[in-house]
Amino acid sequence: MPHHDETIAFYDDAAEDYHLWYRDWDTELDREGLNLRRFFRDREVNTVLDASCGPGTQAISLARLGYTVTAADPSPGLLARARENAEQYGVADRITFVQSDFQSLHHHLTGPFDVVLTKGNSIPHLLHDEQIEEALLIFHELLRPGGLLLIGMRDFEPLLEDRPRFWPGVIHDGPEEQIITFDIWDWNDDEPATVTFNRFIVRGDGTTYQATKRPVRLRALTAAEVEVVLLEVGFENIQSHHDRWELLITAIRPA
Repeated sequence: MPHHDETIAFYDDAAEDYHLWYRDWDTELDREGLNLRRFFRDREVNTVLDASCGPGTQAISLARLGYTVTAADPSPGLLARARENAEQYGVADRITFVQSDFQSLHHHLTGPFDVVLTKGNSIPHLLHDEQIEEALLIFHELLRPGGLLLIGMRDFEPLLEDRPRFWPGVIHDGPEEQIITFDIWDWNDDEPATVTFNRFIVRGDGTTYQATKRPVRLRALTAAEVEVVLLEVGFENIQSHHDRWELLITAIRPA
């Protein structure tokens, strides 16, 4: 699975710098926890599976709010970073970390969970229809009846026609160096359409800067495509919510 291995290598390599894509990490943790909790309200949520935990943005924020969290990611580099962050924020005892991709989750976990979530545009790393269907079936299997699935992804639908090339990130002005992040997108003529995110981090001061470029390929996935598969694998009450750049799709496993 060359693409799978390349994706893991990308995140392993990016693990130490991942926080630079957030304007303020502490603020992001507070915001993520409160934002997710509004979807959990009145659903008797105690256990949460974060199926693509990255550096722990969602897992840590939810653990700080008292939820019991299982955090999975295929990247050992990101998992190590997430463990360090959980220790730093004093919630390591509330999070169980598991190294796994979407398709292997049912081999490592039994569930059932009250919530399964995947945010950070992780689902578009699945380039083929059968991979998306398999992942959503496994999420369905790991949820309790009546449980909530929450997917956070970029909706590429409005971008497919114009195919933008430049996507701004953030600027960090430090005492010794300035750090600038941005993306250059290379659109590929695949079927279905894919796009390579070239993630740049530029560091320097005065007139001297150095750039690091890391490419990763994603499917230009649309909300409509995801919703069709959710229905096919048995989810109901599917809803979409816009949150900054991210589209949040929620669905319920029937009781």
